[in-house]
Amino acid sequence: MNDQEVSRIILGLRAAEWDEKSINDFILWVETGEEKYKPGKIQ
Repeated sequence: MNDQEVSRIILGLRAAEWDEKSINDFILWVETGEEKYKPGKIQ
């Protein structure tokens, strides 16, 4: 993924009203695959 794509994902998640911790955990999960960062249901 290039920088522009990552930026669009972050902006999209912010527009969906995700908090910064949830966004960071999601990005960590995408990069590492670690289950502790796997997203759950966002309310």
